[in-house]
This record gives sequence, structure tokens and C-alpha cells, in this order.
Amino acid sequence: MEDWRSYAHDFVEATPLRRLFHSRHAWLSVAATLTAAALVAVAAGWLLGEFGPLPVVVLAVVLGVGLWMLRNIEVAFWGVIGIIALLPFGSLPFKVGFTPTFLDLALLALLGLWLVPILLGRDPDWRVTPLDGPVFAFILLAVGAFVAGLSHGALTSYLIRHFAEILLSIALFYVVVNLVRDVERLERLLRAFLLAAGVAALLGIVLYFMPDALAIRLLSVLGRFGYPTGSGVLRYIRDDPELMQRATSTSVDPNALGSLLNIAILVAAPQLFASRPLFKRPVLWSLLAVLGLCLGLTVSRGAAAGVAGALLLLGIVRYRKWLVLLTIVLALVLLLPWTQGFVAHFIEGVRGEDLSTQMRFGEYKDALILIGRYPFLGVGFAGSPDIDTYIGVANVYLMIAEQMGLVGLGAFLLICAMLFYRFWRRRAAARALPRLEPLWYGLHAAVVGGLGAGIFDRYFFSLDFHHSVTLFWLLLALATAATEMVDSAPSVAGVRPVGSSRGNVET
Repeated sequence: MEDWRSYAHDFVEATPLRRLFHSRHAWLSVAATLTAAALVAVAAGWLLGEFGPLPVVVLAVVLGVGLWMLRNIEVAFWGVIGIIALLPFGSLPFKVGFTPTFLDLALLALLGLWLVPILLGRDPDWRVTPLDGPVFAFILLAVGAFVAGLSHGALTSYLIRHFAEILLSIALFYVVVNLVRDVERLERLLRAFLLAAGVAALLGIVLYFMPDALAIRLLSVLGRFGYPTGSGVLRYIRDDPELMQRATSTSVDPNALGSLLNIAILVAAPQLFASRPLFKRPVLWSLLAVLGLCLGLTVSRGAAAGVAGALLLLGIVRYRKWLVLLTIVLALVLLLPWTQGFVAHFIEGVRGEDLSTQMRFGEYKDALILIGRYPFLGVGFAGSPDIDTYIGVANVYLMIAEQMGLVGLGAFLLICAMLFYRFWRRRAAARALPRLEPLWYGLHAAVVGGLGAGIFDRYFFSLDFHHSVTLFWLLLALATAATEMVDSAPSVAGVRPVGSSRGNVET
């Protein structure tokens, strides 16, 4: 892709602004410059007087990052990744008709930076993948379910905004597969993701062991950016302060944090066997230890089960040493005195003895009733048409079926099935690419972990957890992009990749 500065230059050249700032009359250029400076000063003064210094600082940072994005579109990716991990619920401390979140701005910036060259006819080509059609069909089905659901639910600003965010997150798939075309960029993005997840995990651990009063005070600072404040920022099992505390970091919900750590652990795990890992192995082991410890402190059983299941499959399919390591870790978890609370909580869930699990069983039953009444296209996103049922279940598959029917669920499962079918077909080709293979396995293992955790939680398709939805579709897109790189690689060591497409994989 061409330097973004050329696009910006062409845009300015095509506007009357150039005539003002580059006029042959010196006085006109000076007047235009002074006017622009005065407008900026007035705007800054108004913001200072109306909202205080914080919005001005935030706005200056946003503008600075925006200019950096114009020079390097990868900065927009880093912004999306950093916000997902560290400030997932952060929003601007002032309104512009509504209150945009940091993630909204980052995604719109990334989408805009990708679309402008296409609209100007400067983009070299559009990468076509077998998943393009199913993803687009899923988007159309979501829009159809949304419109049909308005017949029995009110169209509110909340609904419009959050549904638009869902669509934006799904559309991220096309941005990623078209911009991530070489292993170098893939490495940089995954390195940024693991670092951001590591920082989030470290924050979660520090806040967990910190005195409660101090932790509450520090987390309440984020209230200026749309976060909850007060004692409610600390979470406990069954919301009982007498029971075990749960790590949240800056993710508000411990299970949402668990979903982030689930994916980060699985992306990082194959790097232990890489000939050229993303980090030096001592750093990698330390990172995995921090991620694993924080995952345990979230007491998120669904995320833990997703990680364990995906690591088991990873060991069976490719890295047999993982089976030995998993056995050791499992033995330590079962035997160490510090983990007995988590083990007891996990066993309660398996037996269906705790309140949380019993509530989930009730949600599953109600969801099946609703799906039975509206099996094809669901009830949409505005609410249930029946007073004896409701939308909301701790299971991503039942959630999709409730809102988009079995047709929508079928489209989602088709996307996942095609992803793993292509993965299975390309295992031999990937082995000839030692630099790419661990990244490729890690991304697909993370998808498995996310889908496994989705049996117990709905975060990857929830209007209230935009960052989790974005994370899942980012992950799906990166896995697809990595498979395209396997396809585009030349024949190595007698292994000929399946299919073909353009791109640069490894030298």
C-alpha cells in the first residue's frame, strides 16, 4: 500500500484549502494561518472552560495518534489492540451528541485508513478468501434479524449504537485479511497483542493483591472515562465479599478478562517451540506465567476450560510435549494449597451445585424455549416478543440462535467450519514454514479456546461487550490471513501449498 501521506496530499490538493495556505498573495496565506490558529485557540479555550483540562489533553492525544496513523496504518492496529486489552470500556470524557468510546474511534480510524485508498483507486488489489462470502452472509442475516426484530421492540439510541458496533467489528475481518499480508506484520501485531495482554494481566494481579481501599480508589479514577466507580469495581464469587475475590484488571467483568487471557495464552503457547519466537524464551515463560496466574485469579471456569481443551488439542495435533506439561500443570493445580479454592469452585460448577451454574441451566432452558418458538430468523436484537421469555444466555451459540435464528447460527458455524477445514488441509504445507507455523497454530488454537469458552459465556457476541466481539473477529481474521500466507508460500522441501494467492510470507 502506498504511503498515506500521498493520499493526504492529494486530498488537500483537491480542496480550496490549498489556495488559501499556498496563495501567491502572502497576506492571504498569513491571514488563513492566523485564522486557523485562532479557531484552534478558541476551541481549546471553550473545551477548557466547559469541561476542564482533561478533555483538551485527551483530544490532543487523539489528534496526535491520528496524525501518526496517517504515517503508518499499523498504528491503528496497535490502537485497537491496546484499547481491547487495557481500556475496553473507555470513552471520551465529553459528548459530541453521544459519547464515543476509544474503541469506536480506533476502529473507525482503521476502517477509514483502509477505505480511502480504495475509494481513490490506489489500493493494489482486493484479497479474496473463501470466508468472504459466509462472513458477508452473516452480516446480511444480522441486519435482517435486526430490522425484523423492530416489529416487537423499540428502536433506541442504545440499540442502534451497539448494533452498529457489532457490524463494525465483523467488518474488521475484511480490513485485516487485506492489510495483513506478510509474516513480518503478523509478528508485529501478535507481539503487540501479547504485550498488551501481559500488561492487563499484570495490572489484574497487582490490583488483586493490593489493599481493597487503594484498589477501589485507583480503579475509580477511570470513572472520568466512563468506567464504574466505588466499591462495585471489585468483584467476588457470587458477588459476596466474604468469598474469593476475582481479578478484573481494567476489564470490569472477570469473565471478560478471562476471555482475553484465554486467547493470549493460546497465541503465546506455540512460541515455546518456535525456532524464532516472538520473544526470548525467558520473557515468553514469564509472560505465560503472568497470563496463567491472572487467569486463575479471575476464577473464570469457562475461560480455563477453553484454554485446557485447546492446549490438549494443540498437543495431540502438533506439539506432543504440551501433553507432558499439561499433566504437570494439572497436578500442581490439584495439589497446591493455594489453588484449592479454584478447584472447589470448578467442581461445584461441574456438579451444578453453585448458584451461577444453576442460573446458567435456567438460561439454557429459557433460550431453547425461545429458539423453539422462533427457529429460523430469531427475534432480533430489540428484545423478546413474548413476556415469558427474554434475550440473554451465557452461551454464545444459543445467543446467536436467539437473535438470528438457526439460520444465523448455521452461518456462524459455517464460517468456523471453513476456517478449520482450511487449517486441516494445510498442516503439511505449514510445516515447511518454520517462522509462520507457530503463529498459525497459535491463532487457530486461540479460536478453538474462544469457541470452547463460548459454551459458558456470550461475550464474543454481546451488545454489551463490544471489545470481546472485536477481539474474536480480529482473531478469526488473523487466522484467515495466516492461512492465506501458507497458500501464497512457494513450494518448500517438496511441499506444495494448497491454493494460491498473492503475498509475501518468508524468505
